[in-house]
Amino acid sequence: MNQFWEFAGSFWWLVFPLAGMVGGAIRGIDRALDRRHKRRLEVMAAKAQLRAARAAPTVTAATEPKTITRPAAIPHQLERLFETHDAVTARWLEYELDVARMIAFPTMSDGRQPLTAAFLRAKKVADRLRPHSADARLSPERVTEYRDAVTDYEVAFDLAEREARRVRDSQFSEVERKRLATAQQLLTVALDESATPAERQLAYRRVREEVDGLLALSDEAVEVLEKKVALQLDAGGSTSTASREDDGQRP
Repeated sequence: MNQFWEFAGSFWWLVFPLAGMVGGAIRGIDRALDRRHKRRLEVMAAKAQLRAARAAPTVTAATEPKTITRPAAIPHQLERLFETHDAVTARWLEYELDVARMIAFPTMSDGRQPLTAAFLRAKKVADRLRPHSADARLSPERVTEYRDAVTDYEVAFDLAEREARRVRDSQFSEVERKRLATAQQLLTVALDESATPAERQLAYRRVREEVDGLLALSDEAVEVLEKKVALQLDAGGSTSTASREDDGQRP
């Protein structure tokens, strides 16, 4: 015990750099959790927006009110802009919710990449300026502002997607690329009906292990993947049961 206190007394100054290292690590973890939370909120908001858009009734000439208090062109402009806005959001969710795509094009889900960050900023602007409905009373200037935001959103996504398909996983080290390739192969096994349930479950766990630290899978993406694996397991179980029944009926 005396030796410990003698050591502590001689090297007390180590407390400060160690405290800095620990504090930096904690701040890094907090930032990572904050980014993951923001991404989850963005995905949830986008999914809710698309559900609302698909559930909204289509406005036709027969159902439009007879009294028009603003230029008739504005509702039609907004409807077209909503369609474009929702189409871009749906394309983005295809990357955010599909683990296979995230593995193949990892920069599409990495907000640290300049073009991806620019797209996410354009998305926030377009979402913020989006009117609550096509019947909203807007000035022509307000419609123009929203139209420009949707155009920027669409162009920014196209640029980010093009870059992601160009670089693919080239920004990772050779070891990391091998891990991503392994994860892609294991994902195929996890969704393969011809594999046994044990093989699919093991493959699913291995996928999560291989991408850990490389990709920030959203909770929604994990949920979608788990449902797909569960469906494959159910299908495999049903097939096995049917095969056993057929075997039992054979003479």
